[in-house]
Amino acid sequence: MISRIWHGWTTKENADAYEDLLRHEIFLGIQGRQIAGYQGIQLLRRELDAEVEFITIMRFDSLESVRLFAGEDYEAAVVPPKARALLARYDQRSQHYEIRAELKT
Repeated sequence: MISRIWHGWTTKENADAYEDLLRHEIFLGIQGRQIAGYQGIQLLRRELDAEVEFITIMRFDSLESVRLFAGEDYEAAVVPPKARALLARYDQRSQHYEIRAELKT
């Protein structure tokens, strides 16, 4: 199992609009692609002094599944134009980690 982790930052004024875009358009669009091996996405939000940080954590069965989502350069960030318009800055590359253990209660 692979976790794909990405960070983006918005102004406080754009934070709610960005979260709404993610939840109601971008995430649903990803789900609608029915990518083989895609297991879901988490959204994390953190208020900072001057901006708001967002982290997405996507789960895939394998790096091949990540490539189906992101393309051959699978580390490249996938940031649609509507999202870019709301972000102050963002990671140009995503990080990928192999999930080695998970404890569920």
